[in-house]
Amino acid sequence: MSHKESAPAQLKPAGRAADATNSKGNKNMQADFDNYLFREGTHSRLYDSLGCHLDDQGARFAVWAPNAESVSVVGDWNGWSKTADPMALRDDDTGIWHAKVSQAQRGQTYKFHVRSRGNGYEVDKADPFALCAEHAPATGSRVWSLEYDWQDSDWMAGRGRHNALDAPMAIYEVHLGSWRRKDGQFLGYRELAHQLASYVRQMGFTHIELMPITEHPFYGSWGYQTTGYFAPTARFGSPQDFMYLVDHLHQQGIGVLLDWVPSHFPTDEHGLGYFDGTHLFEHADPRQGFHPEWSSCIFNYGRNEVRSFLISSGLFWLDKYHIDGLRVDAVASMLYLDYSRKDGEWIPNRHGGRENLEAIGFLQTLNQAIYRDFPDTVSIAEESTAWLRVSRPTDMDGLGFGMKWNMGWMHDSLSYMQEEPIHRRYHHHKLTFSMVYAFNENFVLPYSHDEVVHGKGSLLAKMPGDNWQQFANLRALYGWMWGHPGKKLLFMGCEFGQRREWNHDGELEWWVTELPDHGGLQRYVGQLNRVYRETPALYEQDFSPAGFEWIAADDVDASVYAFLRKPRDGGAPMLVVSNLTPVPRSNYLLGVPHAGIWRERINSDAREFGGSGWGNMGGVESSPVPAHGRAQSVLRQLPHSLGLEPRVPVHPVEVGVRFIPAFPIIHGRVE
Repeated sequence: MSHKESAPAQLKPAGRAADATNSKGNKNMQADFDNYLFREGTHSRLYDSLGCHLDDQGARFAVWAPNAESVSVVGDWNGWSKTADPMALRDDDTGIWHAKVSQAQRGQTYKFHVRSRGNGYEVDKADPFALCAEHAPATGSRVWSLEYDWQDSDWMAGRGRHNALDAPMAIYEVHLGSWRRKDGQFLGYRELAHQLASYVRQMGFTHIELMPITEHPFYGSWGYQTTGYFAPTARFGSPQDFMYLVDHLHQQGIGVLLDWVPSHFPTDEHGLGYFDGTHLFEHADPRQGFHPEWSSCIFNYGRNEVRSFLISSGLFWLDKYHIDGLRVDAVASMLYLDYSRKDGEWIPNRHGGRENLEAIGFLQTLNQAIYRDFPDTVSIAEESTAWLRVSRPTDMDGLGFGMKWNMGWMHDSLSYMQEEPIHRRYHHHKLTFSMVYAFNENFVLPYSHDEVVHGKGSLLAKMPGDNWQQFANLRALYGWMWGHPGKKLLFMGCEFGQRREWNHDGELEWWVTELPDHGGLQRYVGQLNRVYRETPALYEQDFSPAGFEWIAADDVDASVYAFLRKPRDGGAPMLVVSNLTPVPRSNYLLGVPHAGIWRERINSDAREFGGSGWGNMGGVESSPVPAHGRAQSVLRQLPHSLGLEPRVPVHPVEVGVRFIPAFPIIHGRVE
């Protein structure tokens, strides 16, 4: 049903049942069903009717404020008069106010003037469903519409295979305000589109993940203090400009993930807090409704209308902006009532436990809606605890996410690499432990922005030794990461080893890529991505124990790790070998499953990556000498990191990378 055909504040139905109602043309039944979804907490399309919608007769406005005595639309067209455009309360007990304003025009600024019932509280609130906002520090909503001529039909038709669990996924995490700048000023979405696409293709990443672009008043929050859950930040342009960014990336074969924050929201007066003179979106009790770590409000997931608001926000970006997936921020803070709280500062659930049962229900409903309506997308949880079945279906009592960040792997691997190599023998278990639980969830391996801020230093600065050793260690770490089961995520700047930690008030230190060490690391990451995308063994069975086999897990004294990665259907495996000391190992014996020549695919110590050139002259041939429980073995020269494959014709995927292989892995088939 079109906006023209709808009543001013009538909610558009969601799902197949709603479509069936439409076909009957029974508007009363449609409205009743729509209201039912809203109150049930399962409505996923509120943005089609709440907020501001333009038509040829002006604009329709609708806002949920059940405890208001009166609401009016104030804006540029009426001189911000509190009485010129009053809204009427619907008579269906939904608490929705609506108005038709013929004078309102695209681009004008507006808010809702809300007077609370009973306490006389009055405030001007930004539209929770606004499609566009003023440029910060201004806080008004703007009358807007979302028409756009999308050109990404090829991507959209086939994106399911790019977002599948058995697809290669190497994610480049980006903060748009500090990736690149021009004369110290932000680049716009359209300019960023071309520069990002070119660079990401060159580097071979499959996806980018945008730190939150939802509108936020404080730039220093990096977008994690969201006020506009349906509006891309105006700092970089209009909604159509952001559409252009996504569209162009898709045309270049790059998926786009969005960091999305349903865990909390800021206390700014114009935002969601105390919206109608009551704690509408948040809990009234600060033990439930205030986040002590972030000084923000916590959504009341037990209020069904709030659940509908959040579900609609999540699906909005998949629907209107063609986003390929959501990375849901701070899931752990949602799951536990005592998160970041001391005894006596939280309220137990109805069973006396610390689990937030309402938040659990919300996350399950959210993921059901995502995979029901957009099965070719992906939802990813940033969840840092040992919560069970985060990435398992809801009918298995899981939360329903497609994937989960592996924070344990991230902490253990960084802790290990920060040790002086001579001491790593005492910490060998920190790397092997990840395989104990590697297949309990569908994991993403992240080195995110959180690891390079707030005094933590850059990834390069965490590495021990002199400059040469730091780069050698970081290349070895990336080799371990790309060989290990799990999808990959790397924060911007880490791909070329920026030495200072990330600062949102500037741009990345691009000039260092002209230096040999930094440029070599950049070429190495590019080649890692190329080898990764060309090698099914490295991604097809990321989430199955059938895709992994230890060769050497217990060489503590040498700090050597070796394992096989396997594709489906008996294809060529990849042998991944990591020597995590600065000592080259000559004639190191490794058992292999096949006889023949094993080709060196990538070597972290190759000269083109800034290494010493220690390697295997392109490959090694097995011999019938038993080792590691296998009848065949190879004698290897072990630099820091290496990849070998049985020799077989390779059919490379062109990803726009001009760099040469480099890290210890062996992949291929035996001759």
